[in-house]
Amino acid sequence: MNKNNNFIKRLTLFIKSHFDALLVDILMIPAAWYGAYWLHFNLEAIPGQTLLHATYYLPILLVTQALAFWFLGLYRGIWSFTSLPDLMRILKAVVIGTLASWLLLYFAQSEIPRSTFILYAWLLINLLSGVRVATRWTQSYHNAFQNGKRALIVGAGQAADLLLRELVKNSGTKNYLPIAIVDDDPKKQGCEIHGIRVAGHLDDIPQLVISKNIELVIIAIPSVQAAVIRKVVNLCKEAKVEFRTIPRLNDIVTGQATINSFRNVALEDLLGREPVHLNWQGITEIISGKKILISGGGGSIGSELCRQVAYLAPLSLIITDNSEFNLYTIDRDLRSKFPNLHLISKLIDITDSSAIQGVMQKHHPDIVFHAAAYKHVPLLEYQIRAAIRNNILGTRNIAEAAAKNNVATFVLISTDKAVYPSNIMGATKRAAEIICQNYNSVANTNFITVRFGNVLGSAGSVVPLFQTQLEQGLDLTVTHPEITRYFMTIPEATQLILQATLLGKGGEIFVLNMGEPVKITALAEQIIYLSGKKLGEDVNIVFTGLRPGEKLHEELFHKDEELIPTQHEKILQSKHQLIESAKLNKLLDKMKVLIESYNCDEELQKILFNLISKQ
Repeated sequence: MNKNNNFIKRLTLFIKSHFDALLVDILMIPAAWYGAYWLHFNLEAIPGQTLLHATYYLPILLVTQALAFWFLGLYRGIWSFTSLPDLMRILKAVVIGTLASWLLLYFAQSEIPRSTFILYAWLLINLLSGVRVATRWTQSYHNAFQNGKRALIVGAGQAADLLLRELVKNSGTKNYLPIAIVDDDPKKQGCEIHGIRVAGHLDDIPQLVISKNIELVIIAIPSVQAAVIRKVVNLCKEAKVEFRTIPRLNDIVTGQATINSFRNVALEDLLGREPVHLNWQGITEIISGKKILISGGGGSIGSELCRQVAYLAPLSLIITDNSEFNLYTIDRDLRSKFPNLHLISKLIDITDSSAIQGVMQKHHPDIVFHAAAYKHVPLLEYQIRAAIRNNILGTRNIAEAAAKNNVATFVLISTDKAVYPSNIMGATKRAAEIICQNYNSVANTNFITVRFGNVLGSAGSVVPLFQTQLEQGLDLTVTHPEITRYFMTIPEATQLILQATLLGKGGEIFVLNMGEPVKITALAEQIIYLSGKKLGEDVNIVFTGLRPGEKLHEELFHKDEELIPTQHEKILQSKHQLIESAKLNKLLDKMKVLIESYNCDEELQKILFNLISKQ
């Protein structure tokens, strides 16, 4: 009795909650039934006696078909989100309901032609599917694109498909109204994606902006070459229209962004850096389950290196930094994004040899990434003692501790300024390279050096300086009209460091392929445009002259260095002569003694350039 009551309650609740959908589906059954007879008689009038028989047997169809709908879960799906599984349920429900009805009517000895059942099933499947698809279109696509900022989408690929789907599904993005798509692929011209037509090529952007009253251009080509992005940006500039781009694919894959979270076009989008292809399987094998120590982990490169390593599931990640704020910031960020990461954060100065030795002895890291360094060229030019103490003696401390504690791999992060150094910062980094190469010859640890140029957006670099100047309403300052620098993005630099770590066997200096050098004047012009200002009207570029120790053009390797290709197209290997360990240690010890006496800049500078001249 209780079972019967429960069944009745469930049935009553089902009818109440799905009454509208159930009513539409029930009405489709007689429509399909009579339609089948009409088709059977070649779209002519159905004979009176046959029509009477059809009506007489209709209740059997209604009951059996409705039960099939219910038992096969036809009402689990929401019509506004009808998908292939819903259509498959319709197919099963109609086939089973039709077979059940045919069997009942067969045993009732009815004289219904078998073709009628086939036509009935075909019609009912089409009617049920059609009403659901129409509902989805009406409630989703039609309603979603009624209001909002009129947008032109650049690119008719997979990204555009995903973007349009998200614009439909996400109510928060219904303030955008896709009007048309542009793409340079001739095969896509005139085609449609979710009802939005490919209306022209990239060169047609200015014309379409006017003819279709476009208010926003959305660049939906995340993996395209920077030259194409520059072309689109220039066309938008010509058309005087606002533009945005979708996030980078890497950010979408890692969950840091969704495809409909539009962002401003960034400087790195325009600088010609092609995507880096890495051996992630090999990199994962050397990082996963290992103890990793990163010195200077709170800095620009160090912090991104921490994030990249954290994604690869190390056994533990030990971060050292002498800046309390930087260490706190990266610690908080990692604990938020990687709650299961075994994270150890140490407020340590690498010149504190006891502390460095203590950390190595306690945690026994497998790999050390040494990113801690002073790097500001003009500032260090008059801070010789501090530069040598940190960049040279600090490197010696951590390299020695790594060797004593049998660290498997030690990776020094170096710079292009170490090549033919004309300043104190570059000279100290070249000395750090020499120290690591010499330790590699006497220790079990594999010492590897990775050398690259400037990094976009790193602390103290030219890009943040330009952005600050723009925010304060100042002119942009460039030291020389012809000055050039190599640039890469922070993620690209850190990923190539990991790739070089995989390639290294010990003693190598890996030089990252930085592409073509960028003219700083052109960089300033791009930043001005991306900020929405006009050069010569809102802001000017002022040339201030080269600073002490500053080169006009940087180099990535010495002319005497032997460059060897590696397995990775963006990484070259450089071979360098070693200094005899006894001579090296004698010079380093002399530096240490002089540093203790404080007023010794002249002598320190002589020893420094004497050391790097022995290469």
